Amino acid sequence: MTAIEISNLTKIYKSGFLQRKTRAVDNLNLEVEAGEIFGFLGPNGAGKTTTIKILTGLIFPSHGKALLFGEKVPDVSMMRKIGYLPEHPTFYSHLTGYELLDFYARIFGLTPGARLKRIHDLVERVGLASASDLRVSSYSKGMVQRLGIAQALINDPDLLIFDEPMEGLDPIGRKDVKDIILKLKKNGKTVFFSTHILPDIEAVCDRVGMLLGGRLVSIGSIDELLKETLETLAVTVRDISEEVIAKIAESADAVNRSETNVQFIFTDANFCDKTIDLVRKHGGKIISVIPHAKTLEEYFVKRVEEEK
Repeated sequence: MTAIEISNLTKIYKSGFLQRKTRAVDNLNLEVEAGEIFGFLGPNGAGKTTTIKILTGLIFPSHGKALLFGEKVPDVSMMRKIGYLPEHPTFYSHLTGYELLDFYARIFGLTPGARLKRIHDLVERVGLASASDLRVSSYSKGMVQRLGIAQALINDPDLLIFDEPMEGLDPIGRKDVKDIILKLKKNGKTVFFSTHILPDIEAVCDRVGMLLGGRLVSIGSIDELLKETLETLAVTVRDISEEVIAKIAESADAVNRSETNVQFIFTDANFCDKTIDLVRKHGGKIISVIPHAKTLEEYFVKRVEEEK
């Protein structure tokens, strides 16, 4: 089943006295299957937040359409199946964390007993159990972010739409959020989120889409996007003669020496195999063979530079 279906989606903003047009989203086509974790990538101004606001019914597209579970956005009944975390969440600061979550739970019609259990579970899950009785005005940025995730989960939605969910969190907080996202997938939920923290995308996403200038320029699994991106192979050896070192160096792209070891850098895997055979033939020892593949961050930077 398709959770999100975007067809020819375009959003044009008009600004200034002359009403100049800016295409924030440009003919976007995208599908996200139910039960998958989809990462939405792009530099600032790429159109990620605009797309998310259209999906949540906060703004309307200029052209095209968006469907959630087959229903056209915005649909009030469908909105009950969505949990949303904006990029910069702002809450009633005079309420405590518990009171705020109770407020949202009432909006969704949860009974008193269900509200109590749901809020207790959520503050434990996001790490706010000890702060749920404190006023939101006393919360740090990271605590507000955790509270935002809790409110997005309050109605046990089928689809979670997060705009920069790791924003303002320390490494422990980011790990907690990643664990939450993975558990949501395990429970059959669909997660669609944007982030600038690319290692987190690599850690949890089934697929990613890259948006540049409002256009989708790449989409696929991490493996698909990074296929055939082996950069180098580093082979570290010891106990070989200078004659063998010189022979291997003829094929190596670089040679690094320490007091006991010699490291050869190759961009051709065939030379790596020949080196291993040669070292063994002459009684040397293979210490390590370390491949270096391109990361998602390197891929991302390259694509942005190509577009520029």
